[in-house]
Amino acid sequence: MGRITLGLLCGLGFGLLDAVLMLPMPFPNKQVAITGAFLDRFAIGFLICVVDLPWPGCVGLIVALLISLPSAVITKTYAPILGVGAVGGILIGIIRARFGH
Repeated sequence: MGRITLGLLCGLGFGLLDAVLMLPMPFPNKQVAITGAFLDRFAIGFLICVVDLPWPGCVGLIVALLISLPSAVITKTYAPILGVGAVGGILIGIIRARFGH
């Protein structure tokens, strides 16, 4: 599968998963919070699949942490944002290594 197609699929999947995980949580403006989380995770999934770094085994973790860090700093919610980002990044990195070309 092409990297752009794989990136779109991984981005949509990760974004939707994170949005669903946030549904039961209370937020002052829930729609904005879920939309922001979806876009954040979509960017992670897409970029992992299309970026070439000299360390192919670490691309998922590096991209996920770099994209997640601003949201974690703004919300001061480091562990859940960075944790879900890191796990998702590693999994998408494995998917990219297996199915992307």
